[in-house]
Amino acid sequence: MKFTAATILAQGALAAAATSGDFTILTMNVAGLPEVLNPNGVPGGKEASAKTIGSKFAQYGYDVIHVQEDFNYHAALYSTDTHPYRTPTSGGVPFGSGLNTLSNFPWLSGSFQRQKWAKSSCASEFDCLTPKGFTFMRIALSSDATDAVYVDFYNMHTDAGTETADLEARNDNLRQVGEWIQTHSQGNAVLVFGDTNSRYSRSGDTGIRSLLKLENPTGAAGLQDIWVELHRNGVVPNDAGVCGNPAEDAACEIVDKVLYRSSPLVQLTPTALEYAGPRFLADDGVSVLSDHNPVLVNLTWSAADRRFRQSGFWGGAAYGNWFNDVSTLDSTTGSIKARKITFRGENRLDSVGLTVSSSSGQGTTELVHGGQGGSEVSLTLADGESWVKSELCQGQKSDKTRNFYIKATTSKGRTLEAGTRTSDCKVFEAEEGWQVVGFLGESGDEVDLLGFIYGKI
Repeated sequence: MKFTAATILAQGALAAAATSGDFTILTMNVAGLPEVLNPNGVPGGKEASAKTIGSKFAQYGYDVIHVQEDFNYHAALYSTDTHPYRTPTSGGVPFGSGLNTLSNFPWLSGSFQRQKWAKSSCASEFDCLTPKGFTFMRIALSSDATDAVYVDFYNMHTDAGTETADLEARNDNLRQVGEWIQTHSQGNAVLVFGDTNSRYSRSGDTGIRSLLKLENPTGAAGLQDIWVELHRNGVVPNDAGVCGNPAEDAACEIVDKVLYRSSPLVQLTPTALEYAGPRFLADDGVSVLSDHNPVLVNLTWSAADRRFRQSGFWGGAAYGNWFNDVSTLDSTTGSIKARKITFRGENRLDSVGLTVSSSSGQGTTELVHGGQGGSEVSLTLADGESWVKSELCQGQKSDKTRNFYIKATTSKGRTLEAGTRTSDCKVFEAEEGWQVVGFLGESGDEVDLLGFIYGKI
């Protein structure tokens, strides 16, 4: 697939489809260190380069752009860009991480987080000048009153250099990302792209391989490298040659990488990857705007033929523990049947629970999330009865948004409710032929964020 202007501009419209779509992503180190430390030799200097990069972001309209080293020329970069959703800067050198995202899609409110590396090295480069790390956000590719499609996006800039201390820090950086994915993206589709400072051909760079399903089949991250998949026949190379800037093609290896995985809720399929340096040249048509080749990827997504779907969310993100029942549900065979609904609540919603069974005769499974507060209520479903409609109400507790109330309605019109109703409520209704079979969201002693997993009746 070629990345024509018409194709790129159509991405947003395609992504609005309820069950499938097509989108573009770009990762680019924009070389935003102060010019006195890292001059680029482009006429007009780095501020002019940042404005040109931003204008090209607007011109091409890529759906999700991760930038690294967006330090001291951030305002110039954003001044010429037109993406509707953009992260605020964390500051220039020495205060900010240089990581930002520009997107045509919204992310779940409260999901955006910045994480600093637990380990860094001052052996080389400028790593000790800034608090480098990674960012996380849960982006909605599609969301309506019935279904939603979310993908977890990670942006990163790892420790640079090739000294022993650099390699140790960088491998630890990537271990940290893998552990975060295991905890915060369990059951979710994931895209990780940014400046990894890693090469498969460098023997000391073991951290990047640990994230790959090919190299670490039992690892929690379970990611695939799109460059390896599309340009290296699925084989991680030990030596792929060094790229020029701009690169002539994508046969050689660079440190800027795009990793991904699908989930039981959404299938991601990469269709094209190119090193996009020729798209980001100065006005003279020769000078590069960054010392890195940008990486441009097109992917399709589909939730149409999946065994499970999910609703949107209600409540507050980023202060509870993430849970997702879809992996547990997907480990069973046959159709899933909800047998018993159980809630706990009083002033707020304390917990949600569902007892489910499989038509394959694998017994029952208890899916419970939240704490032990409040009073317990339950409803045992009859044969042929399904949970098909839900209402959630949210409110403020200690300046944080939480779920205060839930009401479940079955296909026979019976209801179960818990907690205290507020004026800020939302109804989630399963599409015909589908039913609630599980949950996903965040919880602690109470249910902070909640969505529903649907399975076919």
